Amino acid sequence: MGMEITELSAERAVGSIPVEGNRQPVGLLHGGAYVVLAESLGSMAANVHAGPGRYAVGIELSASHSRSATSGRVTGTCTAIHLGGTLTTHEIVLTDDEGRRCSTVRITNMIRERR
Repeated sequence: MGMEITELSAERAVGSIPVEGNRQPVGLLHGGAYVVLAESLGSMAANVHAGPGRYAVGIELSASHSRSATSGRVTGTCTAIHLGGTLTTHEIVLTDDEGRRCSTVRITNMIRERR
């Protein structure tokens, strides 16, 4: 997928993927590629929040695609909405190279204890 992560904390994560190599048959960035980037950012941020001896697993995800990217890179900016002891919720806004919003994703992760 060519994913690059440039920032990672529990509160904020940023990463991008190229459109090239991640297109669907008509030349647009595949909707699933938006979701893969968003879920990766949200899950990594939730795992940072979970800390040592715990881990986060996704339990809910929703995505709304509002624009198509056809070239360049798509960047996801993940922002924490809720960082609790057992649940986290993050919103990920995905934009094209011109800064236009292409997709909005929301993910909830459950925090578990390692056994």
